[in-house]
Amino acid sequence: MNMVDIHSHFLPRTWPDLAARFGGADWPWMKHSGEGKAMLMVGDVEFRPVTEACWDAAVRLEAMDRDGVDVQIMCVTPLLFAYHRPAAQALECARIFNDAARELCAHAPRRLKSLCQVPLQDTDLACREVSRAMADGHLGVQIGNHVGARELNDAGIISFLQHCAAEGAAVFVHPWDMMAQERMPKYQLPWLVSMPAETQLSILWLILSGAFERLPRSLKLCFAHGGGSFPYLLGRVDNAWRHRDIVRQDCPQLPSSYIDRFCVDGAVFSADALSFLIKTMGEDRVMLGSDYPFPLGEQQVGKLISSDTPLPARVRAKLLHANATSFFGLDAGASPMARGVGARRSA
Repeated sequence: MNMVDIHSHFLPRTWPDLAARFGGADWPWMKHSGEGKAMLMVGDVEFRPVTEACWDAAVRLEAMDRDGVDVQIMCVTPLLFAYHRPAAQALECARIFNDAARELCAHAPRRLKSLCQVPLQDTDLACREVSRAMADGHLGVQIGNHVGARELNDAGIISFLQHCAAEGAAVFVHPWDMMAQERMPKYQLPWLVSMPAETQLSILWLILSGAFERLPRSLKLCFAHGGGSFPYLLGRVDNAWRHRDIVRQDCPQLPSSYIDRFCVDGAVFSADALSFLIKTMGEDRVMLGSDYPFPLGEQQVGKLISSDTPLPARVRAKLLHANATSFFGLDAGASPMARGVGARRSA
C-alpha cells in the first residue's frame, strides 16, 4: 500500500427526521442547497457547511486517487453521537449511522472502511452495538473523549474499552463537546484551543488515574489530532509526577512510560510538530490521519508526511501505511491503486 488515511469523516446525504421520531429540539439534520452543497443543522442553528464529499463515494474515491490514498477509514462527525439523549435514542441513532457507513463502504469495500459509533452513556448497549457493528464489517469504534462529566477513566467506559479489546475493535478517540466555549465565541477557537486540550485531558485521565493498569495491552487505542497538546506538554506532566505526590498518588509509573499504550494520528500540519511527535511517541505509534473532507483537515492528504518532512523512507512508510495496516488488521497485499482500481472502477 501507499497510504492509509485513518481519520476521515462522513455524513449520509440524509437520514430520518430524528426530531419527529423522538420529539424534542436541537436534533441534527441536513439542509441541502443544491450543487453538492449542504448545511449541517442543529435544530434551527447552522453548525457547519458540508459538501457531497461527505456522502458521495465517487467523489471520495476521486479525491483518494488524486492524492494516492489506497484506503480511507471513515467515521461520523461527533455531533451525531447523541450522548446527551436517552440511551435508547442514542442506540437507534448509532444503528442508523453505522448502517449508513456500511452502505457507503459497499461502493468500494477494499478502499473504504468504517468505524462505528455507540451509545456510550449506557455500557451494556454500547458493548452490544460495537459487537453488532464489528460483525457487520466495521473495523472498530469512534468515541468521544468524555460523556458529560464522565471521563475515560469512568468505570463504565473502562468496561466498554475492555469489551473492545476482547472484540478486537480498534478505538479512535475524537475530542468533542469542547470546554469553555463561552470564552471562545469567534475564530473557531474551540476547535483551535479546546480540542487539543480536550485530547490531552482525556489521555491524562487514563494515565494519572491508573486506568491503564485496568486495561489490557491488547486494546488498540488511538487519539486524534496528534494527541492534541499531550505530546508537547508531557515533560511538564513528568516533572509534576516526580515532585508532587498528589499527581502520582494513583499513577504507579512515570507518565511518559505509558506512551506505548496508545497511538495518535499525524494531523499536526507542521513538519516541526510532526518530527517532535514522532520523537515523543515513537515511529510505530503515529499514523496518517487527514480529517478529510473538512476545511481544518489536510487539503492534500499525506503531503506533510510524504513531501514536507525529511523522514527516512522506512519511517515514512510506517506513518503512511504500515502502522495503520497493523493497527487495523488490514490486508497488506498489493494496493487497490497499484492494480489499477480507480474511483470509477471501484464504485
